[in-house]
Amino acid sequence: MPQHEYIERWQKQHGKRLDHDERKRKKAAREGHTASKAAQSLHGLRAKLYAKKRHAEKIQLRKQIKQHEQKNIKSSGPSEPSTTPLPAYLLDRTQPTSAKALSTAIKQKRAEKAAKFSVPIPKVRGISEEEMFKVVKTGKKTAKKGWKRVITKPTFVGQDFTRRPVKYERFIRPMGLRYKKANVTHPELGVTVQLPILSVKKNPQSPMYTQLGVLTKGTIVEVNVSELGLVTAGGKVVWGKWAQITNNPENDGCVNAVLLV
Repeated sequence: MPQHEYIERWQKQHGKRLDHDERKRKKAAREGHTASKAAQSLHGLRAKLYAKKRHAEKIQLRKQIKQHEQKNIKSSGPSEPSTTPLPAYLLDRTQPTSAKALSTAIKQKRAEKAAKFSVPIPKVRGISEEEMFKVVKTGKKTAKKGWKRVITKPTFVGQDFTRRPVKYERFIRPMGLRYKKANVTHPELGVTVQLPILSVKKNPQSPMYTQLGVLTKGTIVEVNVSELGLVTAGGKVVWGKWAQITNNPENDGCVNAVLLV
């Protein structure tokens, strides 16, 4: 049984309380008072964050209400027939039009389509090459060459990875900063599972960091979700899915990510 369905299972076996719906309705009615109490009691940064969140929610709610109001707006001609004759190209104007409702529906569809490709962290702090790489001097004492770089951030390398010969190695990825697994949270199920990383799809800092497999905040990685038992519409088991890193792995010592569903 999946982790999140124990309540549904209990309800199927034993049924609900007689006053279940009434309690649910009352709880929903109390939410406004709870939110108001929280807004009045919070201070400092928490209050600012809470106010920002509530502001965004209210804007979204007003937009939805406005869309529902505009949905059924129809403009129609006069109910009584006109005494003056109309030319043929103006006859269809008397029929009701619902162009506004159509345009809002199209906009809504576009927004839903765009939401599929949205990521939890759209903007990340830029990381310079000086911060990312450390210069390593090699060669004889008389003429040390500084063409090698050690990566100072956590990285991911594949299972069959082998280092190049020392003579030709340009970038060094330390063993202590390599990660194989990530703590991935499923946003809809509310479950966090440790899953193996398959590859680094995109690091927003630069294509070179993507190629090197550098793991920083905002990086998109592919993880093996076969353990979660996700199934496609055709009934096939989903094997690999994308997730975005939400923490700074170099500070925390672990990789936390949110699954992109």
